[in-house]
Amino acid sequence: MIDLSQVEEELERELKRVRSLQELQQLKAKYLGKSGLITQAISNIRDLPPEERKSYGQKVNQIKNRAEELLKGKEEEIKRAELQRRLSEEWLDLSVPLQRAVGSLHPITQTLRRVKSIFLSMGFRVMEGPEVEREDYNFDLLNIPKEHPARDMQDTFYVNREGYLLRTHTSPVQIRTMLAHRPPIYMVAPGRVYRRDDDPTHSPMFHQVEGLVVDQELSFGHMKYTIEVFLREFFEADVPVRFRASYFPFTEPSAEVDIGCVICGGVGCKVCKQSGWLEVMGCGMVHPKVLENCGLDPESYQGFAFGMGVERLAMLYFRIDNIKLFFENDLRFLRQFL
Repeated sequence: MIDLSQVEEELERELKRVRSLQELQQLKAKYLGKSGLITQAISNIRDLPPEERKSYGQKVNQIKNRAEELLKGKEEEIKRAELQRRLSEEWLDLSVPLQRAVGSLHPITQTLRRVKSIFLSMGFRVMEGPEVEREDYNFDLLNIPKEHPARDMQDTFYVNREGYLLRTHTSPVQIRTMLAHRPPIYMVAPGRVYRRDDDPTHSPMFHQVEGLVVDQELSFGHMKYTIEVFLREFFEADVPVRFRASYFPFTEPSAEVDIGCVICGGVGCKVCKQSGWLEVMGCGMVHPKVLENCGLDPESYQGFAFGMGVERLAMLYFRIDNIKLFFENDLRFLRQFL
């Protein structure tokens, strides 16, 4: 059996030599830890004869309470000493003029403003809509079939079972605009969107800018010209632009838009995967069914639409290789954009 009187004496003696919280923690483990001396003494109670357990147990509890009291007192003493040391060594010269850190706009905000400014100069209006959207605006009225993979729980954040979700694109703003306004319509819809993506080039929340033009006698050539002017203005260079045939349920015909790699100048690098081209947006002529869903006669009106990821544009414009840097709020990163 452990000699309890010796335990208390030894604890008091060792406490006098403790000078730091780390040493105190080690001492606490020695006596009150899972394998500590006092903990072992408590475990030994069950091995005593019944007539000795009560007195021995009382003594153990007294030692335990005394140990906790001594350890706590020593901890407060060490903390007071550390505070006094810091107060004596650390000081501020209040006569030094205050130097305020200069703030700046986040690179995503800078990119959004840049995109909106270009389209405003081209005669577009900026329209907004709710981020918690109805399923019919997000899918049905955009001619997205019920069985389309984008509706799966793996891709979409559903808010409830009543047809509400976190919008997966800003296209619902186009639907709301066509339902509320008669053509001609020239609008862009910037905002946050949500999808179940998470890797170095994707985020569960990101920003999009989608554009819509509805008017009479519009053609693919009008869309091509609009996009080319925007991209060359955005990148401040006469970047090569190409259109590749693609498919979207809400446009027909549809296309993906590539630009000559702004990193290597089209020579080929790891960013463009040695192709010399970078995909920057999707586009197409508005599907006649989408026009009909919004009460517009496809025989009288035509439209074209386009959509781009703001983070994608910002990564290319600022030469950033990881989308997560935009959301980590690391001042060392953000101060580069003053």
